[in-house]
Amino acid sequence: MHSHRIISALFCAALLGCDKNAVQDLLTAPPAAAQIKFFNFGVAAPNVNFYANDKKLTGISSTTGVESTLGTAYGAAAAGGFYVAVDPGQYDLNGRITAAIDKDTAVSHVNTALAAGKRYSLYQSGFYNTTTKKVEAFIIEDDFAIPTSFATASVRFVNAISNANPMALYARATTADSTVFPLGAAVAYKSVAAWTSIPTGSYDLYTLYPGSTTNVILRTGVGFAGGHIYTVTARGDITSAATTRVPTLDNTANY
Repeated sequence: MHSHRIISALFCAALLGCDKNAVQDLLTAPPAAAQIKFFNFGVAAPNVNFYANDKKLTGISSTTGVESTLGTAYGAAAAGGFYVAVDPGQYDLNGRITAAIDKDTAVSHVNTALAAGKRYSLYQSGFYNTTTKKVEAFIIEDDFAIPTSFATASVRFVNAISNANPMALYARATTADSTVFPLGAAVAYKSVAAWTSIPTGSYDLYTLYPGSTTNVILRTGVGFAGGHIYTVTARGDITSAATTRVPTLDNTANY
């Protein structure tokens, strides 16, 4: 009988702590985290680390004990394109310069509330102003549903080019039939199209202005794997052919 009591006590302690506040602790446990991706798509923007208020969320690992000055460069996604967990709440999300000159100067700000269990993407966008040391930024919710089929992928389009007109994204199959799939309506700068299902496969992606058949941006040979979620984002300077500014389509997996 005594041994049964010991076993019972140990079992209770493992599950709830057998404390008078055990149920209360379960009910008041921290809510599920929000998740967020960060992109440095502001043309000519410096390398940055991203922060929520004063808490650093992204950075480049260092083996010297001194913070890396690399950060997230223009055209790249922070944290390898993965989501970063953040406690739900109201934040000033900001990108801060990582270089020795102007180090930790905040170049972008987005004040927003992050909700428990939701996913987001934040984009530095537009053109970096070297005088004010500022660049635009915006945030969107990644409100996708977990796919149930491996025959299709889900894709959406984000326009992060400040000097581009509203444009729509299309995917042309690289198979012999060259089937074209419209991927949502035309969207303006800082806007996002709806999620669209597309058969698994390889595609040439291009954007068009409404009423035009001339490609604005073209990217060839993009693969969409079944059962996955993707965001295709237009970035760059729509008027430039310079390598570091040329408009391009970024493809990043959300799931």
